[in-house]
Amino acid sequence: MRHRPNVERVISQLAGRGGRRLKLRYQGTANNHAWLKRSTAALNLRNLINRGLTRTAGTWALTTA
Repeated sequence: MRHRPNVERVISQLAGRGGRRLKLRYQGTANNHAWLKRSTAALNLRNLINRGLTRTAGTWALTTA
């Protein structure tokens, strides 16, 4: 339950952009699934960078506050 609001926030960011419902970009389930996976990966990376993800000496680490 601790992580559930973060997951729901990511889904809501994808489902509604600018107050409107998401329209699928491609025909066929395989292409739409690939697009959705890329979109969620990009959102996850953006969220991690905002939380302090950095690369130092070839390794990725979250900075602690």
